[in-house]
Amino acid sequence: MTHIDMLHGTSSHGLALTAVYAEDPATKVAFALVGPEGELPRLVHWGRPLAHPEEVVGLYDALRPQRVSGALDDTQWPSILPTQAESWTGASRLVVRRDGIELFCAFHVTAISIDEQRYACVVEASDQEQGVALRWVIELDASGLLRQRASVRNLGPSPLAVDKIELGFLVPAQVGELLTTTGHHLHERSPQRQPLNVGRLERLSMTGRPDFDASLVLCAGVAGFGFEHGEVYATHLGWSGNSLLSAERLPYTQTVIGGGEVLFGGEISLAASVDGVTDAAAEDDEHVYTTPWLYGAYGDGLNEVATRFHRFIRSRHPQFANNPRPVVLNTWEAVYFQHRYDTLAALADRAAKEGVERFVVDDGWFGSRRDDHRGLGDWQISQEVWPDGPESLDALAEHVHGLGMEFGLWFEPEMINGDSDLARKHPDWVLRPTPGRLPMQGRWQQVLDLTNPDAYDTIWHDIDSLVTRLGIDYIKWDHNKMVTEAVSPRTGRPAIHRQVLAIYRLFRSLKQAHPGLEIESCASGGGRVDLGILELADRIWVSDCVDPVERADIQRYTSLVVPPEMMGEHVGDSPAHSTGRATSQEMRMATAFFGHMGIEWNLLREPDEAIKKLGTWVAEFKRHRADFATGTVVHADGTDPSVRLDGMVSADRARAVYRFTQVTSSQTYPAAPVRLPGLDPEATYRVRPMDVSLDLETPGIGCGQSDLYWWNDKGVELSGGTLSAYGIRPPAINVAQAVLFEAARV
Repeated sequence: MTHIDMLHGTSSHGLALTAVYAEDPATKVAFALVGPEGELPRLVHWGRPLAHPEEVVGLYDALRPQRVSGALDDTQWPSILPTQAESWTGASRLVVRRDGIELFCAFHVTAISIDEQRYACVVEASDQEQGVALRWVIELDASGLLRQRASVRNLGPSPLAVDKIELGFLVPAQVGELLTTTGHHLHERSPQRQPLNVGRLERLSMTGRPDFDASLVLCAGVAGFGFEHGEVYATHLGWSGNSLLSAERLPYTQTVIGGGEVLFGGEISLAASVDGVTDAAAEDDEHVYTTPWLYGAYGDGLNEVATRFHRFIRSRHPQFANNPRPVVLNTWEAVYFQHRYDTLAALADRAAKEGVERFVVDDGWFGSRRDDHRGLGDWQISQEVWPDGPESLDALAEHVHGLGMEFGLWFEPEMINGDSDLARKHPDWVLRPTPGRLPMQGRWQQVLDLTNPDAYDTIWHDIDSLVTRLGIDYIKWDHNKMVTEAVSPRTGRPAIHRQVLAIYRLFRSLKQAHPGLEIESCASGGGRVDLGILELADRIWVSDCVDPVERADIQRYTSLVVPPEMMGEHVGDSPAHSTGRATSQEMRMATAFFGHMGIEWNLLREPDEAIKKLGTWVAEFKRHRADFATGTVVHADGTDPSVRLDGMVSADRARAVYRFTQVTSSQTYPAAPVRLPGLDPEATYRVRPMDVSLDLETPGIGCGQSDLYWWNDKGVELSGGTLSAYGIRPPAINVAQAVLFEAARV
């Protein structure tokens, strides 16, 4: 059972020390803080539980660095929020200004307390001379995640500008390699590695959302760490606006990994204090700024790190464990803007027949929206496309519900086209740097100022009334423009921070008003994926690219944070609309199998044989989707960069589904054996191909010229330990192909 304790002791130099130790034996994670009386504490341990927690106090003497030549009298040893007052000479992590002048704070701790219900430690501190109070909180979640946040309160007689608070985790000296992700539209979350050198690595997002190039996580680990093995520490910021992640190592100290919200000058100004109250706990107080949560995940390999994030998110969405995720058909790549009642009704009929359970009408149903140049902001059903009567959007929603499917609708509430009734009526509702100049547009769009109460109320009313009118079960919520030069005409201040809070409020209020309503977060595909939005959204659209070859790694590295039941993965057309690459139907279906399965395909144009095959795969997915909402995601390491082995192991480790993908040509011919991680090493499993992949005579799937002995109904029986150590020989398949096989405990 998780516990947290406060300990006291004395250093070898006679300093009175306070320590906090928390551990969760179930997730095998612990952390420890220690510091002298009055000083901000240090994170002296983060990793496996200690055999002798009472020794934590001794870590202060054991780890404190000596003074060295050419340095200050105290060598750098970063506290929970290092400042120059404690000899920190790295990048500024706290930047506050009064009357335009930067303050250099020296915090004195006034209280350290523990919250045994939340397994949290709270540190209260202040710099009375400068008029700044600090409240810092760290929690050990039941998932094994650590998370921390800080609040700053203005105690002074004049406004206090908060320009930066960057939090961090001190990681052990043995880490020597960094992993981050990068990317662009249609190619999100591509991994990149580099040595951990002396200096600072910083990954910024300055587009009002996490965006494609921002790193989903920043991982620091021992050299060569992978998915299965290698001590690794990962950090992630739960915030949907401008942000940074960083790793900083100075010659005098160990590495700090962390991050924070990026604030524009003047964005946060705390009101002057009238009573000097030192409590910095109130998040909505005009005197207080509170950071987003910074998360930390420790593990032996990235699979363990990912499991911690998945458990945390699942604790926020417990309904998915008992409610099967419905198979989705989204109409975007099927019809684009060509909305007609008869076409969409026929598409719904065919989808329902093949087991689809949620039908989502994408962009083009409202206002003057016949293409992407106009109409955003006018959230009224287009009478041109959907006249009243038997061919109305109301009738389509009723038809979809009559087929036993949920009905979903696309919105982009944060954006507005200049060519729209709303923009013509309220030009002052558009974020802009000056009254006479708009930001550079993107996709013919600008950003609606949802920090303006009138604009917010209008959007809320439009969506709320349509959800009620049409019985909408699901919203695909898009965000297609990078948010730049985001100044509110109402306040004259940069507005990214308050815009993000307004989006969170919209999500919460719509779901409170309509119990059971689900919302998908989409931002030109995977441009907004973070724990801030994932605590509220029910699904993310992983990428606008459904090409399965591109998706092999997009989905793999998205799964470092996002559990599979919340990852939108669709079977698309061939050639893929985004890349022009032709792939087999089996490859497309196998790739979409390992998440929240859906379809982005005009089934009305496909032959009956292809539709029948799709229905077979949909039925197979339904047999396994309960495990996908509760089980453990695993990825295998390997020396062959041309192949991928991904898996999903049930929570009780009684069964598993694995996917082998031959992404490109390999120097190994046929493919080398692949290890199967995640199984119980003491149990025996029967491994056999899944029925949907059993037929190797399907054109383009099998290219071997003799039998693969275990590739049949009987399969082969081996222990989990053997399968993890030696693996199993996958079938010889062509490039850009994938097969599924399963392991069942005997």
